[in-house]
Amino acid sequence: MTHFNPNDPDRDTVIVEPAPVYSETTETVIVRESNTGWWIAGILGGLVLLAVMIILFNRQAPQTDDQLLAAEAAAARSEAEARQAAAAGQIAGAQASVEVARANAARAEADARAAEARAAEPVVIEREVPVPVPSEPANGSAAVVTTTTPQPQR
Repeated sequence: MTHFNPNDPDRDTVIVEPAPVYSETTETVIVRESNTGWWIAGILGGLVLLAVMIILFNRQAPQTDDQLLAAEAAAARSEAEARQAAAAGQIAGAQASVEVARANAARAEADARAAEARAAEPVVIEREVPVPVPSEPANGSAAVVTTTTPQPQR
């Protein structure tokens, strides 16, 4: 086995010049596809779909002018009836609220009279009342009237 010391002064020094270094550069250019074609195709497809739907939904039996006029008249009548019913409902509601207000006013007046009657001192009126004298019956018997005696029917 051989041993060699790179720091040995007796050793000959060999100088090697390095070969020139070449570097290689690669450029990569990425070209993306444009989405414009897809957008145009999508919009055209949507328009075609919309046109087909309009055609399918508007395929009805042709109506004559008389049928259209009759339908418009019926719609106008039903709208007038609805407005008349709404007005009648509003009138009935107003009348009901007036009746409720009158009832509340009558109850308040009755409450006020009752409170006034409770607050006032009682008034006692005394007077002499003549006692009627019973007339003699035709058969000669005198009738006695008390609070417990039943009264004859006339």
